[in-house]
Amino acid sequence: MTGRVLITAGASGVGRAMAEVFDRDGWQVWVADVDATALAEVPEDWRRTQLDVTDEAAVSVLFSEIGQVWGGLDALCANAGVAGPTAAVEDINLQDWQACVAVNLEGAFLAAKYAAPMMKAAGEGAIVVTSSTAGQYGYPYRAPYAAAKWAVIGLTKTLAMELGPFGVRANVICPGSVEGPRMEGVLAREAEAKGMTRNAVYEGYASGTAMGSFVEGRDVAEMAVFLCSDKARLVSGQVIAVDGFTVNPDPKV
Repeated sequence: MTGRVLITAGASGVGRAMAEVFDRDGWQVWVADVDATALAEVPEDWRRTQLDVTDEAAVSVLFSEIGQVWGGLDALCANAGVAGPTAAVEDINLQDWQACVAVNLEGAFLAAKYAAPMMKAAGEGAIVVTSSTAGQYGYPYRAPYAAAKWAVIGLTKTLAMELGPFGVRANVICPGSVEGPRMEGVLAREAEAKGMTRNAVYEGYASGTAMGSFVEGRDVAEMAVFLCSDKARLVSGQVIAVDGFTVNPDPKV
């Protein structure tokens, strides 16, 4: 199966890797991203929209445009997310909590809310939501992020139940630690919070996996394309980690 895919936060990082792999496999690609600079650098044959995924009015306009231009949508990758604060729970202010939850959870909800009617009308479709291994285990000093990433798993399983009778599938990918600028920020903040060096925190994350490694955006992207393909036609409601198998989510190093 190939078709039409929308990827939120699709102009950089994991989202950009997803877009590239979908494009490689013959899909029409539409990326939405809050970062205008990153959007300006995507290939000219991809459609693009600058979007704050927490702005329902803007999300509604985007899906109206998708309907007008494409006539429907075959796959949604609700990938937008932010790392949020790194601090002990008692030191996190409510505004930072709300900002993190808004992007990671409400952004996924709004995308699914407007994709669902299109897919139900078509009698088929695939939704992939990006969670995290933090959504399976929790992580110290990352309470807002972990809470939101747990929540999107519940959201996606509910989508699978609601939309399954209409031929629409919904699954979750839980990446482990992904190499890239966002993770570098996490490492720096966690090193400061724990009184460790950046390299020690990095090694701690890597040593917590059976394969002793971080993952790359392309690893997550290949799984997303598989889950949206006919090869996964009866895969729904599943939570699939791409992490080298986390055996210890909080190694002490």
